[in-house]
Amino acid sequence: MTATQHPTTAPGEGADLDARTKSLDRNHVFHSWSAQGALDPMVVAGGLGCHVWDHAGNRYLDFSSQLVNVNIGHQHPKVVAAIQAQAAQLATIAPATANLTRGEAARRIIERAPAGLDKVFFTNGGADANENAIRMARLHTGRDKVVSTYRSYHGNTGAAVVATGDWRRVPNEYARGHVHVFGPYLYRSEFWATTPEEESERALRHLRRVVESEGASSVAAVLLETIPGTAGIMVPPPGYLAGVRALCDQHGIVMILDEVMAGFGRAGEWFALDAFSELDGHGPDLITFAKGVNSGYVPVGGVLISDAIAADFDETVFPGGLTYSGHPLAAASIIGALDAMEEEGIVANARRIGAEAIGPGLAELAEKHPVVGEVRGLGVFWAVELVADRDTRAPVPPALIGLAKKECMARGLLPFAADNRLHVVPPCVVTDDQVAEAMAVYDDVLTILDREI
Repeated sequence: MTATQHPTTAPGEGADLDARTKSLDRNHVFHSWSAQGALDPMVVAGGLGCHVWDHAGNRYLDFSSQLVNVNIGHQHPKVVAAIQAQAAQLATIAPATANLTRGEAARRIIERAPAGLDKVFFTNGGADANENAIRMARLHTGRDKVVSTYRSYHGNTGAAVVATGDWRRVPNEYARGHVHVFGPYLYRSEFWATTPEEESERALRHLRRVVESEGASSVAAVLLETIPGTAGIMVPPPGYLAGVRALCDQHGIVMILDEVMAGFGRAGEWFALDAFSELDGHGPDLITFAKGVNSGYVPVGGVLISDAIAADFDETVFPGGLTYSGHPLAAASIIGALDAMEEEGIVANARRIGAEAIGPGLAELAEKHPVVGEVRGLGVFWAVELVADRDTRAPVPPALIGLAKKECMARGLLPFAADNRLHVVPPCVVTDDQVAEAMAVYDDVLTILDREI
């Protein structure tokens, strides 16, 4: 299979538009997380459902969901129509006003959240959602420190990037009061664990000892991705999240769950925390969200706030705000997306496709290909960990990940690669046939990588 054509322009015109797009990009656009000189970004001119294409019509099956955010797929007509209708009625309004669209968006989010979180503070995206959740936790507790994991990503703003655990934190450490721990990751256990139960118990003991050593009375919050995404889609072992909740309760610490990537269908649930029955009735104090809440059609994020924390600001001013908080176009896109996801059973599709198609398909590839060390995930949120040696679990070198990306693209599949992993993260609307198509591509590409290790 090769990249297929999608007729968008007259013959020859598409190639010219692609060339112009690249020229404008290279001359005038400064890209995130990149050395600028050698960049050669792909051109995306259009998309529909699980596919994107360039101006020349080269078409790709999108198994990246861009940045793991296009949960409802590209150009869903109900979301586009909701944005268009709102733009015709009222394109923008100040956040201090009351707006029906904003209120309806908040109601739809709250209806799907755990009980006891009845207010939403809207932000422009996931990073500033985490930023404001940290602020709320500090104000609520009167404490300063925030504990998060090394294998995490929480965003690019001041406190969020320092709460992040990966390499992006290091050149940006300007915020105060951040402490990091190792979270559970059995495949590369920091705790010499051999079972999920051991990993959970020992990771919790490590967290407890760090909190105690830092001084529990100085810790405002424990901030965790419910399922760490960019760091490797590491589903927490049984008992871990409940153990964190118990530790927070013991010491009066705010528990923040970052659902920016994992929420709204990605893990096969409205919120990824719903996959963990151990949290029933004992959920977090704050939940941050973005990405899948409207599939990124308009920039938006937010914080779901527990009643106890929201009450702090009944008589005291909350010292935070954004010009575009609860922007009506963003709010309309949330309504359009969540209503369509409900009506069309999109979250249920993500759960089923993970259990019946992606999970079994990746397990077969793991059995067949020595380069695969482990596969793991839920819903449409999976990681394939690639190793040069299964016994030592040594990661494949970056050059092989580059090769994997190139070979996927040559076969019409847009992959998501991170470190030594391929993340299998299609939109929640993906079909069984599309999963089968992607698995055939992964099979071909892994065969090539097997020969290289």
